Amino acid sequence: MPTPLIAGNWKMNGSRALVDDFGRAFGDAELPESVAVALMVPFPYLDAASRAFEGTPLVLGAQTLSDRPSGAFTGEVSGEMLRDCGARMVLVGHSERRTLFGEDDDAVLARVRAALDLGLAPVLCLGETLEERDAGRTEAVVLGQLEVVFDALGADERARLVLAYEPVWAIGTGRTATPAQAQAVHGAIRARLARYDAGLAADTQVLYGGSMKAANAAELLAQPDIDGGLIGGASLNVDEFLAICQSAG
Repeated sequence: MPTPLIAGNWKMNGSRALVDDFGRAFGDAELPESVAVALMVPFPYLDAASRAFEGTPLVLGAQTLSDRPSGAFTGEVSGEMLRDCGARMVLVGHSERRTLFGEDDDAVLARVRAALDLGLAPVLCLGETLEERDAGRTEAVVLGQLEVVFDALGADERARLVLAYEPVWAIGTGRTATPAQAQAVHGAIRARLARYDAGLAADTQVLYGGSMKAANAAELLAQPDIDGGLIGGASLNVDEFLAICQSAG
């Protein structure tokens, strides 16, 4: 089974003080040895987080990246810059990037390639809207988003990705997919990975990203194909996030 991964996504939240709080808390925390932990912090705090997280189990990640290596692209941040600030992982294709900032499948693939080229681990986000779920299109949408990327990559590249299933209707709404609903989609993702390679299916971390919190983490993480969580609001509270990490052990 893949190593469980709990990854926090602060979105456009946080502060230098919160970065320091997490660094201190995780420097002292006793976590299960089998659990990996990452935090995706806003760009301005990457450098401070790199220093604060040193000597802790926290892996530093970013929330997106440009598909361009450098140049006259005001406001953009390249993968090289992320790596220079200590990031080792980066979210790609988060539903908010897709819906609010117009990143289509081609843009997501370009960003995955940019991350891979620089040795960053892309966390590829997949998910359906409420309308798509109600129309019975969940698997078609989620697996379609997966295939656009994986069909374009080589076997070695596919093995370097982490996947995160995030039902869009359960993000920030207080609604959560039941463990059975989440497992059904995770199982479909795992089965699709097996069509590429059985080893890929066995080794790829597939996270659940729909309003996981301390109160429901253990039940979700007990599902056979859920390998961890992509945590939103709950990752802004040290105690809550620590409790989720403990549940993954």
